[in-house]
Amino acid sequence: MQGIKRKIVYVSLFEVIAIAATTLGFSYFSGQSASHSSLLAVASSAIAVAWNLTYNTVFEMWEAKQTVRGRNLKRRVAHALGFEGGLTIVLVPLFAWWLEVSLWQALVLDIGLIVFFLIYAFLFNLAFDSVFGLPASAQP
Repeated sequence: MQGIKRKIVYVSLFEVIAIAATTLGFSYFSGQSASHSSLLAVASSAIAVAWNLTYNTVFEMWEAKQTVRGRNLKRRVAHALGFEGGLTIVLVPLFAWWLEVSLWQALVLDIGLIVFFLIYAFLFNLAFDSVFGLPASAQP
């Protein structure tokens, strides 16, 4: 599976699982209700979807220009770190506003999410590529 179909399937699967996990996490760690937390999870997801499409398009353009093909551990770690770093810049102010906490508290919450999502993104990408194969940009 390649192109836009691959990206839609990828983002849809990734975000459905992420919304469920994030709702539970926000509710547990913030003391907010599941309904309040789910709205933040959905908003975070919408932002993440837009960032995901943009980031992965740019990453694959860069990847296609590399002389070494494939996705080794180093490239997968770089991919996950770049994605999460960009998302943090947008999400911390949103968390602070929605949960009515300081930017510092929102950053601490986001660090917890980053740890979760770094592991989740790495494992999800590994599983996704195993099931659907590598994108054309990473094939030898």
